[in-house]
Amino acid sequence: MGLVACGGTKPPTPPTGKFSNASLDGQYAFLLSGIDLSGGYFAQLGSFTADGDGHVTGGLEDVVQLSTGAQATTVAITGGSYQVQSNGNGTMTLNYAGGSLGMSVVLQSTSTGYIVQTDLNAATNGSLNLQTSADFTAGSLATPYVFDVYGVSMANAKAAPISMIGQVIANGSGVISGGLMDTNDGNAAAASGATPIAAGTYALDTNGNGTNFGRGMMTFNARTYAFYIVDNTHFKMVEEDTLGGSSGDALQQTATIPTKNSQFTEGFAYLTAGVSTLGTEGPDARVARFTADGNGNIGAVSLDDNNNGNSTHISQGGNISAATYSIDTANAGSGRGGFTFTASGNGTFVDVFYMISATQGVVQELSKGLVSTGPIYAQSGGPFTLSGSAGTFVTDWSGVQLGGLGSSTAIAPFQEEFVGQYVLTSTSSSNIGGQIDYVEFGLTSKTLFPSETLAGTLTINNDGTTNNHYQYGVSGSPSITVNFQAYFVNPQMLLMVTSDSKRTTSGIVYPQ
Repeated sequence: MGLVACGGTKPPTPPTGKFSNASLDGQYAFLLSGIDLSGGYFAQLGSFTADGDGHVTGGLEDVVQLSTGAQATTVAITGGSYQVQSNGNGTMTLNYAGGSLGMSVVLQSTSTGYIVQTDLNAATNGSLNLQTSADFTAGSLATPYVFDVYGVSMANAKAAPISMIGQVIANGSGVISGGLMDTNDGNAAAASGATPIAAGTYALDTNGNGTNFGRGMMTFNARTYAFYIVDNTHFKMVEEDTLGGSSGDALQQTATIPTKNSQFTEGFAYLTAGVSTLGTEGPDARVARFTADGNGNIGAVSLDDNNNGNSTHISQGGNISAATYSIDTANAGSGRGGFTFTASGNGTFVDVFYMISATQGVVQELSKGLVSTGPIYAQSGGPFTLSGSAGTFVTDWSGVQLGGLGSSTAIAPFQEEFVGQYVLTSTSSSNIGGQIDYVEFGLTSKTLFPSETLAGTLTINNDGTTNNHYQYGVSGSPSITVNFQAYFVNPQMLLMVTSDSKRTTSGIVYPQ
């Protein structure tokens, strides 16, 4: 079992590491999404410039807030400041006319970080990536990209969750020349299935925002997105139309994607998070793994699901049947495929995916009553051990705390967002120590917990390829214990879903 940290007067150990203000130096694209003070969809997508000395010198952002009735506004970032500790944890403020955006940041590297909004005006989380300004041209987007956007559908003026994943092809000259997508809309009777992407358009802004910030607009299949270029392999996007609000990332698709079943032969781990549209209609998060045999069959299934605090574990055995996968040859070159299996007593599990490469993709749940999405990766580097996984890591978790802030507080639920950094040693117990910032955000109460001490234990199960127990203790008032089921992608990266009744929270642990 893990070590649970408790509050006290002893000051935390000063952080150590390789980072400083100089680690955040250049132009960064960022994306935050979540809910605002009224519980409506809220997203901020933009670009800012950090000078390497704690100052933000300018930038631009798009704000989408469905609860106000406005589709989007674009505002100038007039300045700001940031402070990065040696362990990569930090704070940042972006200023704009009439307000500011406050964030906690953890840097995975000088080019990648994870962010949580901490000004308590909204509960959002996301990422930032160093931009390559030489790629701020329409010609830099000249390949297929795999996208994954999630948010809210406003079909028939009713808010419902929506997931859209697919392949979109940009031709380098401002034309969307094709592609394929799957939509799972909580307002629709059923998921769309494979839907061709008709010809569309994209263009960088001509008023200077394109060349200065990499901003542009893209339209395909009746939806319009603002996008900010990270580089020619990556852009971030947010929907700006009357159909709803959604946001996510698009990554360049490689030539190594599988085109037939025989090319899909790894062990794979995947993570999905979203909402159940049946029963209590609460949050749902799922983490799992399986092996593909190259002949359309899957095995070694292990799955952990947290549906509104109700946890289910499924392991491969006589209870698993009709376990198959298929690469979509009718849409050859799209990277699309799907898998399904039936677990006795737990129903049928159905997913569709689009591969970015042979080892990475995005996956969408099609199981009855779920609207959720996330990443899928080939597992590598096993069997997994504590000694082989020791190192320094960053955390990025998001979800819902289901029981309020503590036993004396009845307020529920709380949107919760975490970012932090810790060291994992190779000892068999109490092998986690670090620091985390998190926000508990209810519609009638909201609380920020900065620079909390993080401690706990990773326990690896057998060869580590299936579910493993991660337990974290977070100091503060109140102290909290968070239990996860964790699945290795490789010795330095894990996909995680909580495994207790207090929260439905999920995320990823990355190497720093």
